[in-house]
Amino acid sequence: MIKVMSRGGSDITGSIVANAFDVDVYENWTDVSGFYVADPRIIKDPVQIPRITYSELRQMSYMGANVLHDDAVFPVRQKNIPINVRNTNHPENPGTMIMNDCSELDEQEPPHVITGITGKQDFTVITMVKSHVSAEAGFLRKVLAVFEKFQISIESVPVTVDTFSIVVQTKKIERYLYEIVAELKQDLHLDDIQVESQQAMLAVVGRAMRQMPKAIYQQFISEERVER
Repeated sequence: MIKVMSRGGSDITGSIVANAFDVDVYENWTDVSGFYVADPRIIKDPVQIPRITYSELRQMSYMGANVLHDDAVFPVRQKNIPINVRNTNHPENPGTMIMNDCSELDEQEPPHVITGITGKQDFTVITMVKSHVSAEAGFLRKVLAVFEKFQISIESVPVTVDTFSIVVQTKKIERYLYEIVAELKQDLHLDDIQVESQQAMLAVVGRAMRQMPKAIYQQFISEERVER
């Protein structure tokens, strides 16, 4: 049986129906040929991703790859039903297959180290400076308590030996920014605090990176040498 869903909220609806009928494959037809390694609106002719795991899809969708709603994986993942994202305008293209486990196919055709690179804009970074902050027990709990008080969810928490940064969506914090900065200064006895707006976050996603832990490090060293 084939059932065509209308546009608008159909990603999750189709996934629920696929679960209910125990289908073999949930095909999601859209206006792009699946997922790409990078945003085709930014990078010219990026490589198409032939297969991707549910986990990778969730990460890429959350960070800006808006091909398929990230919550659409939950109903089908319960029954290990693959999702095939296809292009209505190019039906001959196989699209991207989204699976719970790609290991069998990966053995036949090893995947690239990096599955995809995506990102989002409009973040604010609050950087707290305090000597030996990384060795201070309970510091993270105190910081998170301030953000919890204002019901602000946190995207990322980069830490170095003397700095501690909080990355949040600008739209969520702009209303309470001055109050939060004041409380952080008062409660944590900081040496300095800096606020940077109009920041972007990039996500590098790849299941094969687990088998190549030195890959990103080696790339960084190579670029650093070129700059010098």
